[in-house]
Formats: sequence, structure tokens, C-alpha cells
Amino acid sequence: MSNVSQLARTTDRAPPIARPKVPAPALLTNLLQGTGIHFNGTAPYDIQVYDRETYRRVLTRGSLGFGEAYMDELWDCPQLDVLFTTLLRTDIDKKLSTLPKFRLSLNLATAVITQQLVNLQSRQRAFDVAERHYDIGNDLFKTMLDPTMSYSCGYWAHANTLEQAQLAKLDMICRKLQLQPGERLLDIGCGWGGLAAHAARHYGAEVFGITVSREQLALARQCCTGLPVELELMDYRDLTGSFDKIVSVGMFEHVGPKNYDEYFAHASHLLGPNGLMLLHTIGNSITRAFTDPWIERYIFPNGKIPAAQEVTRALEPHLVIRDWHEFGQDYDKTLMAWWHNFDNGWPEMARTGGYNQRFYRMWKYYLHTCAATFRSGQSQLWQLVLTRRGERPDYRSMRPV
Repeated sequence: MSNVSQLARTTDRAPPIARPKVPAPALLTNLLQGTGIHFNGTAPYDIQVYDRETYRRVLTRGSLGFGEAYMDELWDCPQLDVLFTTLLRTDIDKKLSTLPKFRLSLNLATAVITQQLVNLQSRQRAFDVAERHYDIGNDLFKTMLDPTMSYSCGYWAHANTLEQAQLAKLDMICRKLQLQPGERLLDIGCGWGGLAAHAARHYGAEVFGITVSREQLALARQCCTGLPVELELMDYRDLTGSFDKIVSVGMFEHVGPKNYDEYFAHASHLLGPNGLMLLHTIGNSITRAFTDPWIERYIFPNGKIPAAQEVTRALEPHLVIRDWHEFGQDYDKTLMAWWHNFDNGWPEMARTGGYNQRFYRMWKYYLHTCAATFRSGQSQLWQLVLTRRGERPDYRSMRPV
């Protein structure tokens, strides 16, 4: 049983409703000065603390302790997205890491050293994220996502609903790739098959897609029945052949800095003459040496969000950037739409799926904090169109009008 599956069935720790709030130590109160956020304040985005254990966890384990205390219902906040947007805009993570005489700095140092010394995204670890996240259960993702089963940022420029935003994104990708009938499209990280089906059905492409998730693969094959689409369970490093176009949506976050050069070298080798590649990935506005410990432990093990200079440095020997499109504000909308779907579907999921209240709070924390990273500008969403050097110098990208 995966860590998340075990988590979904653990016993909850819920404080009684009438439990009094616990004042914060002066050190943490001072930390929030100037942010507009208060412990036990009256605003809907203030932090309501029910157990002083919350403070101990923050001071000794940083964001990991804060997130776990929320899951354990030791504190609450009606507007998590507003809370974290405000905190991130004031660089609270940097302030917290400088607190004296606590072990937080040691925890951060350990995370940095681990990232530097260990290839967390090696072949041996390639399937970990599927087992601990993407294979949680298709019932959860069917509830949360739109009918295309797109688990990546939608394009909201002219959309009013989540499905419209995801269809606009899928179509924009195919148009940026200038996809033509009969062309072979490689989909690295095909998810539940939404893009593969769209490219085959609407653009006549022949699609070969890969995923590391067994649950995704089973449902994707159903969704692509009758279409010229072949899907396999495979690590990207095992790919062979030649393709007219290559696309990778929401998968690069699992590649890892130690593998960026190999990833782009292999993509260049797989790309046919005058081919185009589109890379769709979350990006970090600054270069960070480690992943947020709470996200690493509970949501995306071994994940790493790239910074722009990490991408360009790895790209340079292999591929040329023909277009770079940033629309991170749309991920905020996408994540909040997922949250509303998840929240509305929760009663049925809890009844039939065996999920408990601690899992609900974990997933709520995940979606709201991630939305805040985009709303605050710390995270971005990039689509890069790439070619081999010397090929397609006349390429002209597009934006939906």
C-alpha cells in the first residue's frame, strides 16, 4: 500500500470545536509582522491555532511541520489560498529559515545536500511518483479533473469553464506543433490520454504515448479506443525511434536537474528532421536547491521544479528555443477549479473510496498552497517550442485569439 493510501486510512486527530485557541510565541508573532496575517485574528485568512504543538512543529520542521499540523487539525484557516499568497509575497520561507537556535536550518541543509548528492529521479526511482501519487485512484482524478482528464494547467484567456480551458490548451499545443495528418507524435508523460486523443481525433496524428502510472495507462487506453494511439508503461530513457513532433506536458517536473542534459539529448535524438518539440512545465521564478519538504513527502516524491537558467543551460547543447510562452496566472484558476470539483465530490468519494478527513485536509492544503505559489508569482507555467539547431529558423508561434 502506498504512503498516501496509508495516510487516507489513518486515524484523525481533530480538536474539539470548543477547544480554546493557543497564543503564539513572540518569535513567531514577530515573524508575521508586516504581512497582514495574525495568529488567532478575526480575518478569514488568519491562522487559528488550537494546539501549541503547531508552533513547535513550525520552529523545528518548517513548512513540513506546518503542513502536517494542518492535516492533524491543530490549526485552521478558512481562506488557505489567501493566507499562503500573502505569506509567499513577503518571502516568509526565507525569514523562517533564518530563525536562530532551531533545527530548521539543519533540515533545509539536509534537503539541499540530498538533492545535490543523490539522483532522486534515477531509473530506479522513476515509478515512485506514480505509485505514491498518480495511482492513488482514478476515482479521485475523475472527480477533480475535467472530462479530458487533463492534470495540467488550462488556458483561460477565452474560457469560462475548466473543460473549455483544457480544450483550449490541448488545441493550442497541437497548433504550436503545427501538427499535420499522418505525422507521428510522441507524448512523453501522456497521463490519462487526453492530449493523445485530441491530437489523433482532431489533427489526424498517429500518437505514441508513455506514462509511468499503471492507473493512468489503463484509463488512457480506454479513452483512446479506436484511435491511432499506442500507449505504453515506460520510462522516457527507454524510448527509441523517430518522431515528427514531440510533446511533454506536466512531466518535466519529475525529470530532475541531474537528468536534464540526458533528457534533452534523448529528445533531440528522437526528433525527426525539421521536427518540433513542445515542453509544457511548471517553472520556478528563482533557482532553488531543494523542493518544499511537505510537497516532497506527501504529494510529489522526488519532484523538482526547474528554474529558467537550469532549463536553458541543459537545452543549449541539444535544442534551440523558438518560442517561450508564460501563463502561470492560469494555473491559479485551474487549481481552484480542481479544488471546487474535489470539494463538491468529496461526500461521494469519502463514502465509496475509503478516504478520510485527514486525506481531505491534505488534498485541500496541496491545491490551495499550489494555487498561492502561482498567484504570488513564485511559480510560473511555461510552454517552450524547441527545434534542433539550424532547423526551422522561420518558425512562427501563435497565441489563441
